[in-house]
Amino acid sequence: MRLAILGGSFNPIHIGHLLLADAVLSSFSYDRIILVPAFQSPLKDESKGADPRDRLDMLLASVAADPRFGVDDCELRREGISYTLDTVEDIDWRYRPQGRPGLILGDDLAANFHRWKGAGELASITDIIVAHRTSREDLPFPYAHKRLENPIIEVSSGSVRESIRTGRGWEYLVPPGARFIIQDRALYLTGQGAVPDAAARPDGDKTGGQEGFRGLAFRLENDLGRLVNFKRFIHSRNTALMAWDIALAYGLDADKAYLAGISHDICKSFPPRELKRMALRDGKGLSRMEKKNPALLHGRAGAVYLQEHYRVTDSEILEAVEVHTTGCEYMGPIARVLYIADKLEWGRESASGLRGLLDRRPLPELDELFAAVLNDSVAYLDSREVIVSGSTRRLLALMGKKGK
Repeated sequence: MRLAILGGSFNPIHIGHLLLADAVLSSFSYDRIILVPAFQSPLKDESKGADPRDRLDMLLASVAADPRFGVDDCELRREGISYTLDTVEDIDWRYRPQGRPGLILGDDLAANFHRWKGAGELASITDIIVAHRTSREDLPFPYAHKRLENPIIEVSSGSVRESIRTGRGWEYLVPPGARFIIQDRALYLTGQGAVPDAAARPDGDKTGGQEGFRGLAFRLENDLGRLVNFKRFIHSRNTALMAWDIALAYGLDADKAYLAGISHDICKSFPPRELKRMALRDGKGLSRMEKKNPALLHGRAGAVYLQEHYRVTDSEILEAVEVHTTGCEYMGPIARVLYIADKLEWGRESASGLRGLLDRRPLPELDELFAAVLNDSVAYLDSREVIVSGSTRRLLALMGKKGK
């Protein structure tokens, strides 16, 4: 996969950011843009505006249901001053992109690139893409780079903040997801309360209804942010993106894989009593192990939740969500893709070695990849002396691997 990185304060994200990223995707054939919000820029004063969590939430809401965009919070987790060199090295190690990652710079930032930490090294390990932000001319830039021929969008985060503060029109300068958060949380206002427009929210009818992939994925992502903690949300979206990528690589339905990935942990934070109650609605009873450890039921409960709250009827999606914790002997391809993505997504640093299997050309057979991930998962549980379910053991035996 070919990746490009677009970093910034995103305080807030606005349409110029996404139009720029979209232009890079179409001009240079990247598969995905990774958006990286800075905790603290070494060259900007971020004392005004939204806090890091608000900025990250706005980013995630703005690219919901669009697999062309990833959001990585590595700089927020590191805290302190954000240096692009550290971020590029981190992303290169975890994502293992094909070739050098692209690094997108506006010409306003390119002018000071020589002041960046390790500027020369950064130019040697990335493909720098210089975009028009302030000038239609190709301003001088002494490092190897590509020029993006893009229109200049006369909008900046500072101008959006000022428009919000002074009550001028701003709503269509930011993506809808960011607008709802700004309104709900009264961001960038001084002495004023937000006036949320409930009718404009994307939540829709929680009982579901027939809708396409994008609409359902958008609702799931927005609801998920209220149902699980932040770390779990990031894991779920990373899993959805990786499931999408793997499904495409194996000629499977990427939409189904994404929906399974974004929703697989939707019931993860439910209390044990509720998990049992929901799981029993599938009519399969409870095993001794499930009674003892109700957390295992979040997959079964999730499948029921998807049917009851979103009217999901696709058997492949429901199966993938249902069995992603313990597996079953005859898992379908989408279920196997979700199992792999859940274990290998980029936030799991311990999975970096196994992710190397995705770099092989030709790719290993899906069963071979699945067996490797399953065997590694069981070995890890055994090393921690965690009891492994009977269904997982049977699946392991079926795949030709020996468990204890």
